[in-house]
Amino acid sequence: MRMPSLPRGADWVAGLSIAGLLLPEAVAYAGIAGVPPQAGVVALFAGLLAYGLLGSSRFAIVSSTSSSAAVLAAATASVLHVSGAQQHAMGLAMVLMAGVIFFLAALARLGAVSQFIAKPVLRGFALGLALTIVLKQLPVAVGVHPVHSDFLRYGWELFSQWRSWHMPGLAMLLAGLLALRLLGRFKAVPGALLVIAAGIVFQSLGYGQAWGIASVGSMALGGIRPELPTLAMAEWLRVGQLAMALALILYAESYSSISSLALRHGDAVSPNRDLLALGAANTLSALFQGLPVGAGYSASSANEVAGARSKAAGLIACAAIGLLVWQLLAWMERIPEPLLAAVVMHAVGHSLSPAALKPYFAWKRDRLVVLAALAAVLLFGVLDGLLVAIAVSIAMLLKRFAQPRLSWLGRLPQSHDFVDAALNPEAQVQAGLLIARPEAPLFFGNAEAVFAALGAQVQAGRGAGLQALVLSLEESSDLDGSSLEALASFAAQMQQWGVELRLARCKDAVRVLLQRANLAALPPQAYAAWSVADAVDGQAVQAAAGSAMT
Repeated sequence: MRMPSLPRGADWVAGLSIAGLLLPEAVAYAGIAGVPPQAGVVALFAGLLAYGLLGSSRFAIVSSTSSSAAVLAAATASVLHVSGAQQHAMGLAMVLMAGVIFFLAALARLGAVSQFIAKPVLRGFALGLALTIVLKQLPVAVGVHPVHSDFLRYGWELFSQWRSWHMPGLAMLLAGLLALRLLGRFKAVPGALLVIAAGIVFQSLGYGQAWGIASVGSMALGGIRPELPTLAMAEWLRVGQLAMALALILYAESYSSISSLALRHGDAVSPNRDLLALGAANTLSALFQGLPVGAGYSASSANEVAGARSKAAGLIACAAIGLLVWQLLAWMERIPEPLLAAVVMHAVGHSLSPAALKPYFAWKRDRLVVLAALAAVLLFGVLDGLLVAIAVSIAMLLKRFAQPRLSWLGRLPQSHDFVDAALNPEAQVQAGLLIARPEAPLFFGNAEAVFAALGAQVQAGRGAGLQALVLSLEESSDLDGSSLEALASFAAQMQQWGVELRLARCKDAVRVLLQRANLAALPPQAYAAWSVADAVDGQAVQAAAGSAMT
């Protein structure tokens, strides 16, 4: 594992630039999670330091993110009948367990685990999450706090009490959003830091107190010591269940950011190394009472745009933030809460556009998954919505694989290529022979249906002199127990009907399995053909030999 290279001039510029973006966002995300503001600062130090030393991407910035903060808030809120202090301890335990899960996944080399959350699920989830975050930041500015927590009733209560809104807070929120929007046009300008600095000056001059605008309050960084949460065994078990969802969304978000930036610049990706780095970052953050951390796309993209050339940019940002906190902590405690809400809304603004969902409707693919993910977050909340969206994604995948989709092949004239005869009318189908190809891997969910469809076609062809069936298994890299049993039953049925069964394009793992199974109705010569052409030619040779002997 290589240590970070010496910083270049571009890394200094990028590190100092993103420091001004990361610090206000870290404090703001603590508000999303419902924890003290110093938790966001601690997480920022832990993420930048751990990933800067251990991670693989030269652009990724690991810090607290809006999605992980929202998932943590939802997870801790789901723990009922305990005190606020105990809820906070369980939240820290979730971050710690997420780090442990990352460590275990790295040891097991599960770097592809993010692929269990489909991209359409992430797109729908991100839009629903952004809407939820924006809605729940409004009470910070307007001073009205609805009783219900679900999106629809929360929004109804909030807007039905608009006459009770605190208008100076709303005005500061809108002014902050406008300023961030204008400053965002200048990539080299730390807009969030300038807006926060203006807010601090506003509060210091006494206008905030006169207008009833609250500040974030004390940041007790000096008294933080590393410690483990003290929980009962039953509470640890509950924490482990919730931490799994937190770890999934953190890694899915992080891997998406890291891989997209690596692809853009032709860099190599090391998923298992990044799992290790994320495990170290979240464990360190939890020990010092911080938020969960991941590689958010907005911060990582800002680092890329600022001109970063190596991981040193993140370490420089860490040092710059440390200097700012050391010198300006007392001033940071005067940040107006409406401006923090503006920073959060601006940070999630890129996820509010439905444009990210348009391609799925244009392609006519995964539209139900996208809408289900969006609706699940809005109807069931962040945590349950994420789990429902993942379940819908897996259910749609199983449904697609479970459908017995078969192609019946024919040979192109003057060629050894076999194609779907239904799509290629010129393909020639040999008399007395059927060639079938399942269009999905055989597994327990579809094996019985696939072989039933094959049996029905063979049964229909027996009256027309069908002698042999060639089954191409190119889509199946391996067979599970259910698929093997279904194949054995089908081979026995073919033998009983007097139809010869030959397998083509079997992968090595399938061949080894069939040799080990030693099926009476499927001898080794039945799966010896490497290609469909070999299997068909073998049929022709045997048929010719049989006719001559007769």
